[in-house]
Amino acid sequence: MELIWVTEAKVLDGHKLHLTFNDGICKLFDFAQVFAKGHSLFEPLKNLDVFRNITLDGWTVTWQDGSIDIAPEYIYENGITV
Repeated sequence: MELIWVTEAKVLDGHKLHLTFNDGICKLFDFAQVFAKGHSLFEPLKNLDVFRNITLDGWTVTWQDGSIDIAPEYIYENGITV
């Protein structure tokens, strides 16, 4: 796989993101699958106010001034193509 990164991100209802990647493919990613794995790093994102405050850092989506991020390859591989 070539390098992949997020070029656009939009927060949808709940903990879902609509993401566009540098190859033009759009994916729907539901963070429920991340929360189900119990990673404590993502615990603050369960709060919808925090989750909705996303930014792009030129590579992926981040939260809380970049202290929380997720690998673009992970959301690409585990998202649903739309």
